Amino acid sequence: MITPLAKTAPAPRYLYVRTFGCQMNEYDSQRALQLLCAEGYRPTSDIAAADVIFLNTCSVRDKAEQKVYSFLGRLRRMKARRPWLKIVVAGCVAQQLGDGLLKRFEHVDLVVGTRGIGSVASLLEEVERSKRRVAHLPAEELQGFTTDEGRTVGTCDVVAQVTIMQGCNNFCTYCIVPHVRGRERSRAPDDILRETDFLASRGAREVLLLGQNVNSYGRGLPDPVSFPDLLRRIGNETSIRRVRFTTSHPKDLTEDLIECFASLPFLCKHLHLPFQSGSDGILKLMHRGYSARQYLEKIARLREVCPEIALSADVIVGFPGESEEDYLQTLRLIEEVRFDSLFSFRYSDRPLTRATGFPDKVAMDVKVRRLARLQSIQADITLQKNLAETGAVREVLVEGPSKASNGQMTGRTQQNRIINFQCPVDLAGEIVPVRIVAAYSHSLKGELLSQPGRKS
Repeated sequence: MITPLAKTAPAPRYLYVRTFGCQMNEYDSQRALQLLCAEGYRPTSDIAAADVIFLNTCSVRDKAEQKVYSFLGRLRRMKARRPWLKIVVAGCVAQQLGDGLLKRFEHVDLVVGTRGIGSVASLLEEVERSKRRVAHLPAEELQGFTTDEGRTVGTCDVVAQVTIMQGCNNFCTYCIVPHVRGRERSRAPDDILRETDFLASRGAREVLLLGQNVNSYGRGLPDPVSFPDLLRRIGNETSIRRVRFTTSHPKDLTEDLIECFASLPFLCKHLHLPFQSGSDGILKLMHRGYSARQYLEKIARLREVCPEIALSADVIVGFPGESEEDYLQTLRLIEEVRFDSLFSFRYSDRPLTRATGFPDKVAMDVKVRRLARLQSIQADITLQKNLAETGAVREVLVEGPSKASNGQMTGRTQQNRIINFQCPVDLAGEIVPVRIVAAYSHSLKGELLSQPGRKS
């Protein structure tokens, strides 16, 4: 008698995900991870154990793009040792180069553009079945952008991300985003509300709403809705405790949105508002649509409406034609506003952008000098802002154990400042009062005043 062989479960397929660049890319990576996990993949932090390596890329700055190429170069030997390994490149670099990535890196199996993430599972199946390398660059998101697919398994972090729109219509002369992400496309508000409430049911206490220019949200929808209206609906119709958003464009920052910081208690008292330059001449060359004076007026209005608001921004040094006086005007704006934190960059030419063809490029040594001085000034301001917090009591959303461990938990204030504090129990997901007892360059040290359900 012949005994039939017992059926065995297929060996698990392991997935390694690496994200380059911005928070929008992190969100797309999570979408891809959820979609592939739903098809049986298991995430791994060990790249050597992976059957699929998924790279979500950024090309907003040259440095980010070069990091992708360097990483892909290191994967060549891994693919040679393990020919069954599948390497996927997604995101902005994929959209920018398309088939060119397959030609340049012969060990890459699948290229997925910025509007193709929803199809990644079926694309991997096609690569496996056909034994062909594929570049998928759809003009529109064919699957998933207007739904919450993929958000169906597992728990989520205390702070979760929700994309509310993609693309940009501004065409700043230095920015590649409209060329690789396309024009503005807003998600339907009901889809955003459903995803937000789902995340809250799985443990999220705060959502970060993402878009290249959230201030423009809703303009292209069949029934136009403003971004402030969306915020109010999230507060009224979901169980989420806190909301943040990024990124805002100064020219589209309305009075209605400014007043939301005073009228909506769940909206965190923090705004990221890129200014890019303090020189009107450079702002005009950048096609930003506002002057330094107009930017400062909006900052003054924000602080009038919400005195506790914390401000962060982006700034570029060394834009083509930037004189020493233009640069000094940028420094003066920084010293006048006194940002809580600042993301600062050297200008670099990006493909497809108008500024690439501008004359009067600034020498690299000048850009390096200017950036170093600017960052030194901002570091002093940030430290002074943190020191001024000493003694204050802040509501902190606890995100989990701190990197330093030692029984410490870490969380953020509404102003987006990181606080580490001793805690005898795991309070992840709770909002607790913490007194600030010490300040450092990038974080604060706190003292827990009371635990939920207990008196201090």
